[in-house]
Amino acid sequence: MNKLLATVATVAAITTALPALAADIIVVAHGQANDPFWSVVKNGVQKAGEDTGANVDFRSPETFDMVQMSQMLDAAVNQEPDGIVVSIPDADALGPSIERAVAAGIPVISMNSGSDVSKELGALLHVGQSEYDAGKAAGEKLAEMGGTKGICVNQEVGNVSLDQRCEGFAEGFGQDVTVIPTMNDPTEVESKVRAALESDPDVDTVLGLGASLVGEPAVAAVEALGRDDVLVASFDLSAGFLEDIAEGRAAFAIDQQQFLQGYLPVVFLSLNADYGLIPGGNVPSGPNLVTQETAAQVIDLSAQGIR
Repeated sequence: MNKLLATVATVAAITTALPALAADIIVVAHGQANDPFWSVVKNGVQKAGEDTGANVDFRSPETFDMVQMSQMLDAAVNQEPDGIVVSIPDADALGPSIERAVAAGIPVISMNSGSDVSKELGALLHVGQSEYDAGKAAGEKLAEMGGTKGICVNQEVGNVSLDQRCEGFAEGFGQDVTVIPTMNDPTEVESKVRAALESDPDVDTVLGLGASLVGEPAVAAVEALGRDDVLVASFDLSAGFLEDIAEGRAAFAIDQQQFLQGYLPVVFLSLNADYGLIPGGNVPSGPNLVTQETAAQVIDLSAQGIR
């Protein structure tokens, strides 16, 4: 009996000394490989994996492809991880796969897009911003700065979250707004923005939905035409667009702090796997307006892939 008790005590001591098992977490995002915005999200995911010891696998389609993304989600569910992080740009396309994960007992946290549908699909919470409200705030600010006629440049047609940004912008701006659809190609963006400004000289406001892919080429188009009366703002950050803001070539950027969108869900799911801990509601990562007064402070962090 004493020998048995000693053995039990030894096993208990070893078990107590061991760290919690590393959680297996799969992140499925819609962001395309050529979009610098998503490289920052991925940096946040990887940093969270390092900090928590979780095994993290980041997956995304090569193009904006909801069929491929839903297949990636189904494959993730079949692996039975300790948690799944997912962006939801199209609830109709991705909803069944997310609900399948929830039905399988896999904790799901949504991030970046899908704040309006996350809860009804069964996700524990959402980390991101209200895209409509962020667009509305941008529109109000641009109207306050003197804008009277605007264009909203959408580089990812079919992404509901980007549609919401343009809709919010139109509401907050309170003036004429035309949506300009483009591809994820800065050269095409610059050409289309330039064409829009040339065809309608009354357009004096440009809102981009991505800093490097739209904001920077929009500034280039405005400068090429010598239109120093045009206000240019953009969602998200890039070192180049922040320099444009700091030097007065652009008005401001809407920062949703996408590093947090990658980092926090992994941390939350790791804590949930180890200790059953989870926040009680959504976590807003934005919006924050970065203006000329504050742009210089975050240029280096943007270049490092953190902001």
